[in-house]
Amino acid sequence: MDRFTAMRAFVTVVAEGSFTRASERLGISTQLVSKYVGQLEGHLGVRLLNRTTRQLHLTEAGTAYHLRARQLLEELEAVEGQLSNWQHQARGRLRISAPVSFAALHLGPLLADFQQTYPGIEIDLQLNDRKVDIVDEGFDIALRIGRLQSSSLVAKRIAPVRMVLCASPAYLAARGTPDSLAALKAHRFLRYSYMDESEPLLKWLASETDEQAGLVTNNGDVLTRLAEADAGLVLQPTFIVGPAIEAGRLRVLLPEHEPEPLALYAVYAHRRMLATKVRAFVDFIAGYFGDPPYWDAFRG
Repeated sequence: MDRFTAMRAFVTVVAEGSFTRASERLGISTQLVSKYVGQLEGHLGVRLLNRTTRQLHLTEAGTAYHLRARQLLEELEAVEGQLSNWQHQARGRLRISAPVSFAALHLGPLLADFQQTYPGIEIDLQLNDRKVDIVDEGFDIALRIGRLQSSSLVAKRIAPVRMVLCASPAYLAARGTPDSLAALKAHRFLRYSYMDESEPLLKWLASETDEQAGLVTNNGDVLTRLAEADAGLVLQPTFIVGPAIEAGRLRVLLPEHEPEPLALYAVYAHRRMLATKVRAFVDFIAGYFGDPPYWDAFRG
């Protein structure tokens, strides 16, 4: 027995004063309304209605039950109405996970513009370069940089992410400018610890450069500052190193061996019955950064 369906049938019978009018209001047969009320009485173990050929009368137990049942159904309808409003009005807390450097450099203006458009949405932004489990950790959406892999999650491509190898002019003057992959062996490499090393250039950098003289860290901004300080070669996305290249503090190396671009993805758990706040954010961020993205406007 669906208890709420039976409860709604009983409350409607009382409100309409007959099984026939209740069936018309509910859009079901009179026999089914009677069945629901009978099942409810059987479940409760008490008679709720005294039936005559002409009238219905609440029993003492029926009067007490009717009062609470009507209140519960009204509260349920209010909750459902509130949820429906949330779906249509894009409101509530939106929990987002995003990479540290990308968020620090590029998410501020976007989030400010988004909240001006959707003032009913509260943003909870957590920064982490690891791949969070968005379901277990309670995130509505995660921004991820990489290549799309098979997953039960839904991923929408937001923007390309170009990777370039670069170094400072002073470092290159002291150590020489590499003109081939083989020439990288003589150089120090500043390595990002979460980087996928499946690309040929990344394999060279991981295996052929002088690892003992290099450095590994999990933050691209730190690596970029080290490269600007003449510490070695760095492979980083242009959304981080673009300004340094534009200003001449870093120079792009071996452009003919540039890896295939990665991409920024918005990842979320479900496509069906997607919360309006999530859909609003995904639609808002799509195309926000331009095509090509504005961080690739540098010359160098």
